[in-house]
Amino acid sequence: MSELEIKRLDPDADSERDAYVHAHPQGTLFHDSRWRRVVNRVFGHLGWELEARRDGRLVGILPMMRVPSLPRGENLLSMPYAVYGGPLGDDTEVERALVVKAQAEAEHLGVGRLELRCLHACAGSPELIGSDLYATFVKELPSEVDAVLAGMPKKARAEARKARKKHGLELVEGPWYVEDLARLFTLNKRELGSPALPGSMFRVLLDEFGDDAFVHLVVRNREPLMAVMSFVHKGTCIAYYSGNLPGVDRDYSASNFAYMALQEWAVERALNRFDFGRSRRDSGAFRFKQHQGFEEQALPYAYHLVKSKHLPALTPSNPKTAILRNTWRKLPLFVVERLSPSLARYLA
Repeated sequence: MSELEIKRLDPDADSERDAYVHAHPQGTLFHDSRWRRVVNRVFGHLGWELEARRDGRLVGILPMMRVPSLPRGENLLSMPYAVYGGPLGDDTEVERALVVKAQAEAEHLGVGRLELRCLHACAGSPELIGSDLYATFVKELPSEVDAVLAGMPKKARAEARKARKKHGLELVEGPWYVEDLARLFTLNKRELGSPALPGSMFRVLLDEFGDDAFVHLVVRNREPLMAVMSFVHKGTCIAYYSGNLPGVDRDYSASNFAYMALQEWAVERALNRFDFGRSRRDSGAFRFKQHQGFEEQALPYAYHLVKSKHLPALTPSNPKTAILRNTWRKLPLFVVERLSPSLARYLA
């Protein structure tokens, strides 16, 4: 077998790289070069991607970006603002070589850590540290629209039906709802005690992903209650960003309705899978997705610590950040909107 060459990936080869991602059975939306371009345009983070070649033929990629960390320094992530990442290769040897090279790059750059957000078990060296903090939720979609509601667990089905019949909730679609999404996302994040992404993130996502990105709004008597940004990739609908008004789940079961209706929309488009995204195992979102009838799939994230001494712990479940979260919840909305874009650069 010819020698394997690992080197930095040239952005001029994006079209070749994206064709490889699309053809690879484990290629995800976040391996696509458009994700790197979005993050670079919005936050200025630099791509630091690797490619593997044999006899000039592309046989593997590892997308990564350099992300600043607080109070100083940076980390190497695959990929920032993404739930999946890690190496893609023709075989395990290629993927292992990419990871070993990434570890060497992390050491050379002197970053805090290398973080690989792998969807599947990540080949690499013994220095990698694993984590089971997160799980994702993906399921096959039925072929008929009516089967979506019928296939939900009894309690969730009743709540979704009540939201539609009694409360009159409707799902509408259009890129022009992006400003509603930005507003509701910020409100939701403030309730959770976390900085929000800047509104420009959603606008740039629509610009880069074009016909593969969608914004849906849940309305009641024309009042926006909830918004969802989703993506279509390789036959899968990925429900990714969402935001809602306080109390709409308690009063109208808005989330039950939203994700039921979005699955129906996906079936109408002849998509075959629904990706409900990542959640922490100790979170309400994790339990909600189980309540909707989705089964968890562990995410085998892997880390190589360079200057960092511990795995990242800046999560809502970390009691050390409780004071920060509680303070953030009390800030006026205009302050949250002003501070969030700067802070979001570090919360990738």
